[in-house]
Amino acid sequence: MTPHNPDRSFLRRFAWLSIAAAVTTIGLKTTAYLITGSVGLLSDALESIVNLVGSVMALAMLTVAARPPDDNHAYGHSKAEYFSSIVEGTLILVAAGSIGLAAVRRLINPQPLEQIGLGLAVSIIAALVNLAVACVLLRAGKQYNSISLVANAHHLLTDVWTSAGVVLGVGLVAVTGLERIDPIVALVVAGNIVWSGIRIVRDSVSGLMDTALPAKEQRSLQDVLDRHMRGGVHYHALRTRRSGAHRFVSLHVLVPGEWTVVAGHQLLEQIEADIHALLPYTTVLTHLEPHEESAPGEAASHG
Repeated sequence: MTPHNPDRSFLRRFAWLSIAAAVTTIGLKTTAYLITGSVGLLSDALESIVNLVGSVMALAMLTVAARPPDDNHAYGHSKAEYFSSIVEGTLILVAAGSIGLAAVRRLINPQPLEQIGLGLAVSIIAALVNLAVACVLLRAGKQYNSISLVANAHHLLTDVWTSAGVVLGVGLVAVTGLERIDPIVALVVAGNIVWSGIRIVRDSVSGLMDTALPAKEQRSLQDVLDRHMRGGVHYHALRTRRSGAHRFVSLHVLVPGEWTVVAGHQLLEQIEADIHALLPYTTVLTHLEPHEESAPGEAASHG
């Protein structure tokens, strides 16, 4: 087995950035709500509180995930990131329920909004803060294959679109004078948040179930293996899975029985090196065996 467990503790700085953004936007959006009395802006502030809790959870789980393998966790702690995503997705759903309840109440008993222009300006500033931080987190999450950072970035992006919807709703109230537009927009916002929460939870559960690598990565992996399938070399029992930031690949490589141990070992080393070059953060488990010991037909399609 070839382990590949680089130090990922530096990712925690991105979680701290998310925490700082959440605290900043909570203050801005709460101020906007107090100025205008808009339930839409209140819903926006509530979602930022969820952002804060999710960011703190992401920081905790990134800390755990960065720990090196030990006697009780030989494959590392990378799955800890999935717990952060599940918690954040669940909190999003709870926030959506709270927003929906507040919106229904305001729909039944509409109230006039105050100082709309100032409130919208504050909300727009908060949205721009979230947009900037979300772009940084999304780029880092994809670059370093961190589901916690990607989930947090998508949540912030959802918050940006939410803010855009709220600004639109409050603006329409200012133009039309129809106060019920504000809670209607808040209900639409709640629906958008529900979809975001469901998607995050679904992706996290999929990861905890040891789902195979995406089809595109599997095709690339097979292309790498096929380059070595010559001179009587074949492979079978190829299995893949993903665990947090890490990938796991295992396979049996079949060689002619007259090969020396040294020649077989060198082939496996080259195969593992090529897989690591293609798929970073991958642990590769290879097993060498002669054709004579493979079950009939096992390697017929590989080489």
